[in-house]
Order: sequence, then C-alpha cells, then structure tokens
Amino acid sequence: METRTLGTNGPQVSALGFGCMGLSFGYGPSMAKADAVALIRSAHDLGVTFFDTAEAYGADNEEWLGEAVAPFRDGVVIATKFGWKDGNPRKGELDSRPERIRQVAEQSLKRLRTDRIDLFYQHRVDPAVPIEDVAGAVKDLVAEGKVAHFGLSEPGARTVRRAHAVQPVAAVQSEYSLFTRDPEAEILPALEELGIGFVPFSPLGKGFLTGKIDASTTFGEGDIRNVLPRFQGEARANNQKLVAAIGEIAERKGITPAQVALAWLLGRKPWIVPIPGTTKLHRLEENVGSVPVVLSDDEERTIADILERMPIQGERYGEQGMKLLDR
Repeated sequence: METRTLGTNGPQVSALGFGCMGLSFGYGPSMAKADAVALIRSAHDLGVTFFDTAEAYGADNEEWLGEAVAPFRDGVVIATKFGWKDGNPRKGELDSRPERIRQVAEQSLKRLRTDRIDLFYQHRVDPAVPIEDVAGAVKDLVAEGKVAHFGLSEPGARTVRRAHAVQPVAAVQSEYSLFTRDPEAEILPALEELGIGFVPFSPLGKGFLTGKIDASTTFGEGDIRNVLPRFQGEARANNQKLVAAIGEIAERKGITPAQVALAWLLGRKPWIVPIPGTTKLHRLEENVGSVPVVLSDDEERTIADILERMPIQGERYGEQGMKLLDR
C-alpha cells in the first residue's frame, strides 16, 4: 500500500488507517474478541500499518489491538488518546490534567502490550487546562521514550498553534468527509503552514456515504446514529440525494460510493490519512481498494458542484449526540 508521512516530522503510515472504535464502542454491540483481533490482523495483511484506538473506547479496545499487532508490533503505528474524565465520554466531562495524562499513558502502554505510544492524542480540548500544560505533559513523556508523537483531536487553529509551540504536533484528528467539511476553513490551512498531518475520522459520514443507508435502515441499541440529526427523517431523505449523486459517479467509474468518498479525501492533500472503521472484512477490503483510485479533474468538478447544490442537512451531533460523543 502507498505510504504517507504525518507532518514534517511525524510517523510514516499507510495511506489509509484503521479506526478501531466501532469494534467495541459507539455503533451497537461489541464484537467478539476473536473476531476483532482477526479483523485487525486482516487489515495488516492488506497493508494497513496505522491503527487508531482510545482509552474512551473501553479497555477491551486497546487490549484487543495490542494482542492483534503483537506479532508485528514494530511494523505498525499505534495511536491512542487521553482526555475524558475517568475515560468515559458519556459523562461529558473532560480531564487533561498532567497527572491524568501520565496515568492514561501508563494504562494504555500496559493494555497495548508495548513500550511506547506512537501517537498520543488529546481526545478533546479541555478548557480547564491550558493547552501549554497539556503539551508540556506529553513532552515529558516523549523525553522518557513512552510517547513518540503528540496529536490533538478536534482542536481550533489557535489551540494547535499554542500546543505546537511547546511540543511539535505531528497530527490533528477531526471529522472530515464529503459530509463534514468544517476543517477546510481554518484547520487545514494552519496544518499546511505548520507541517502537521491530518487524520480524518468518520471519513464515510458514519456509514452514510457508503450508499447502504436508506429510509428503511434501522440501527441497533447503543448505536449513536439513532440520535444524530443527519440520520433523522427529513434530513436523512435530503442527505440521501447527495449520496445518490456520488453513487452515479461511482457507477460510471466502476467503483463504490465509499471508494469515491475515500479517494476524494486522499486527493485533498498528500498528508491526509483517513481512518475508516468497520466490523466487516468485505468493507475493509472495499476501503483499502480506494487507495489507488484517482479522481479526474472532471470528476472533482462534478463532486464540487454536487456539494454546492446539495448542502448537508442536520447538525453533526445535536444535543443528544453530544452526550454520546464517539470521538
């Protein structure tokens, strides 16, 4: 698989990573451990070398990833995250105190069966803790060899600059896709200026961009999409029009809508590395198949026109969704 470098001094990773969240958190019942381990190893067999987890996804998530990659640990880059109080995002409380950052690092190292965290993200910016203190705490862990690179998830551009001045930021992770383009305004220009990589999560719009969700689709208990505004009633019907238009491009090109969506992201910048997640091997293979896809100038213009004519309806999370933040 093609490789990319996250930032000027960040790690080299596969052009497409694997988001582990859905294995145990956010989208209904957890997978069985054996199936999750097998899927992660299948991703590696397909060329994926970048795996994303977090304390917030539950201890199992980190433990399964650690077990899965143990036979080839030095050939992969592991990202995990700190920042939610007691590691529980459903409480909606943040905790990025330096002592808590160190505690999470030690716990993650043990669960991941490793001696270093390759990329350690602050999961959400904590307004109660100066970002300089957060960066300083990670800088100490870097000096000790327990962390290789520092990252931020969903920060503002000013926060990125402040953190980067204390400890170089290798990557920023935020939601970005044909469904969510907020980072284009300020974050992407700042990252390009500073030489920082970008890792889009939910690059398939939480499954909407696969073209497999319609008016009759229902989600299981515990699936965050049950409360997300974009998946409800009129908004869902409206947003399906955009997906259908993307599907027409996919059909003409002989690929899937998901592959169009991922190829579009990969074509934005050479330092962008999406991390789609899945629990199904055939979806994993489909996602990996997007890496060699190149959209023509005409296709890019057509997509731009679709996005202009068919704006997404519904907030990203809404009040209920904010209580069930998945990243």
